[in-house]
Amino acid sequence: MSKKFIPGVISANDLREGHVVYMNDAGQWVLRLSDAAFLDDPVIAEMWLDLANAQPDKVVGAYLAPATLGPNGPEPAHFREAFRASGPSIELPGS
Repeated sequence: MSKKFIPGVISANDLREGHVVYMNDAGQWVLRLSDAAFLDDPVIAEMWLDLANAQPDKVVGAYLAPATLGPNGPEPAHFREAFRASGPSIELPGS
């Protein structure tokens, strides 16, 4: 049985900084979820995921993160994604 497709955004972690990043409509990595490309077609989502995974020098752990389309762009559809989109959960010394 195939897995049901859930619309979302391509998310990953920046290889150098460790930040959560999202792929936008131009195929570039951005920091804000609301700037990400919303993918609601499974074939296109798979193509974008392949594009993300072909950039091992820039990002790690790319995946299709569940999202809904809100008035200002994509919004998290799951607690995990809301948590990731809110930024680091710790404060580093000197910050």
